[in-house]
Amino acid sequence: MLSKFEQVQQQWGGTSDVIDHWLVSRQQLLIDYCKLAGLPPFERNTRQLPTSSQLQLFCQQVVDYISAGHFKIYDMVMEKWNTAGYSPTEDISLLYASITQTTDPILNFTDRYSDIAEENTLTDLDKDLSSIGELLELRFGLEDSLIELISESLACPPGA
Repeated sequence: MLSKFEQVQQQWGGTSDVIDHWLVSRQQLLIDYCKLAGLPPFERNTRQLPTSSQLQLFCQQVVDYISAGHFKIYDMVMEKWNTAGYSPTEDISLLYASITQTTDPILNFTDRYSDIAEENTLTDLDKDLSSIGELLELRFGLEDSLIELISESLACPPGA
């Protein structure tokens, strides 16, 4: 996920303040996910579970990222696109619908782990971290495709 992020950052970074902020948020989310999951370059030397405060912080970052996407970034990107004289294509509408389908499963993770007590055994955490990692990767790919479709259409104005 981190190497894919670097490609996206190179491609879209610097194109807009909104996109840059979004990519910084995504980068921090990815780093914290890798730390929680013990993935490179943050492998855990000891088989130690994350603390409840680490889980709570990650859950809050997930909620913030999802919220920023739905209530700020997608709207701003779509507004810019519509201002240029375009209306959503079927491909764009389907992509956006696919992105929204990842929201509830991702938020289910945050519901489960945001208020977890220190004494909880976290028996399903590894499985749940793997699942949310897959969902985040899917969502990021869909988001990238949406931005690409919109960007490509903006490069060729209507009637050109």
